Amino acid sequence: VQLQAFGGGSVQPGGSLRLSCVASGFSLGDYAVAWFRQAPGKEREAASCIDTSDETPYYYYTDSVKGRFTLSRDNAKNSVYLQMNSLKPEDTAVYYCIQDLDCNRLATLVPFGQGTLVTVSS
Repeated sequence: VQLQAFGGGSVQPGGSLRLSCVASGFSLGDYAVAWFRQAPGKEREAASCIDTSDETPYYYYTDSVKGRFTLSRDNAKNSVYLQMNSLKPEDTAVYYCIQDLDCNRLATLVPFGQGTLVTVSS
């Protein structure tokens, strides 16, 4: 059972990246998936969450990424994606993904693993 985030890199302000969260050993489609990020010297924050278990999909975006980040998922590929556009230097962070039953416990979830580093700099 493994969940891995990748797709990070270095981009200039205004650029785009797409992060992938890929599961192995279990069906990621059965879960909500949250993306957390931790910038150097700052606390970890929940950036976004997707829950498609109900008829009406639920999406959460923290205010600072609304309108710039978009979640999607491909259950056939056992993956969730975070499309990040109009990136800003303050988006620089290590990004982690984690699965949960829903998006209601973001305040208590603790992602683990290596995460993927996103660096936005000119």
